[in-house]
Amino acid sequence: MNDRPGEDILAYLEGRRPEMVAFLEQLVRAESPTRVPEAQANVQGLLTKALVDLGYTVRLIVGKGRSGGHLYARPGDRVRRRPVQLLVGHCDTVWPLGTLAGMPFEVRGRAIKGPGTNDMKGGLTQLVFALEALRELGLPPFVTPVVFINSDEEIGSPESRPFIRRLARRACRAFVLEPALGLSGKLKTARKGAGSFVVRVAGKSAHAGLNPEAGASAILELAHVIQKLHALNDPGRGISVNVGKIDGGIGANVVAPTSTAMVDVRVRTSEDAQWIERAIRGLQPVTPGTRLEIEGAVDLPPLEPTPRNRTLWEAARRVGQEIGLELEEGLAGGVSDGNTISLYTSTLDGLGAVGDGAHAQHEFLDVDAMPKRCALLARLLMLPPLTAPEGASHTNVSH
Repeated sequence: MNDRPGEDILAYLEGRRPEMVAFLEQLVRAESPTRVPEAQANVQGLLTKALVDLGYTVRLIVGKGRSGGHLYARPGDRVRRRPVQLLVGHCDTVWPLGTLAGMPFEVRGRAIKGPGTNDMKGGLTQLVFALEALRELGLPPFVTPVVFINSDEEIGSPESRPFIRRLARRACRAFVLEPALGLSGKLKTARKGAGSFVVRVAGKSAHAGLNPEAGASAILELAHVIQKLHALNDPGRGISVNVGKIDGGIGANVVAPTSTAMVDVRVRTSEDAQWIERAIRGLQPVTPGTRLEIEGAVDLPPLEPTPRNRTLWEAARRVGQEIGLELEEGLAGGVSDGNTISLYTSTLDGLGAVGDGAHAQHEFLDVDAMPKRCALLARLLMLPPLTAPEGASHTNVSH
């Protein structure tokens, strides 16, 4: 073993490329849509066997109706009282059962296509083989790796989030195996926070021909509300507000007594999360005889470039150079479990597959990138506990 272990890890993983592809194929063929909880059993079985073969003790946390449960794994020979680091992924996909018939697993040159390849069964494959490389090369990390793989991430992790919070509080750092950002493979050092709001307008019905002035149109008021909401968009600050669905009224000849708008919000900072919540909840009606009922919040805070997160990113950049990776970073508009984890510990996201087309018919990953990305993760797991600058543990959040 030389004094640059990343090179030895990479050489080992380059030799394991066929096995990585074969394992990925097994995971992809085990279709696992979030909305079919019982479908998670096959992919969880494959992951459990792989982790047990690596000496891990694996526990299935049973789902409560909205998920197929979650896997928690830790080394069977772990040394108690040592610090732990958290590896997080998800085995659910957005693709319904039967998708493989029209979107098969196939290798085309550098591209491996199929439902869930990029998001995120490629990342799970890299997780397993990174741990394998450390075991086979006799490189036990000082910071104990523990693994959490949930099956409800694609619907916002409603059942798994409490477990993720608990694990994140105990970890000195966390690595999230979501896909890298774009074909250049940027790591995700920032993510927007997300929220949902529902605006309901109550008006008063009346006959639109005989006595319209006796009514108060909830649809007219909603039109004003929608314009106010869209006026809150601020691309320069990274604030986006989208009214994605509206409903209301009874019929063309009735002044509408009710209307509803469903609103999606994305923000870059916790301060903007608080600002947008106040702005939306502070909306006032302008149509006489109407009133507004508003509910919702920015319930998934942004993953921000806190001092402790920057320390972890800089360490990753240095480790990448050891194996010939000049890493770049980027902001993701979507959310992940990394948003939650970052509230409690140093977090680095986007350590999964390099590819494109998550949630799209052309979904694929770049098989040539897998050994290096896998080696990057393995080398990161070897790092000692990192000390961030003063203030790294503090993050302003509204929830």
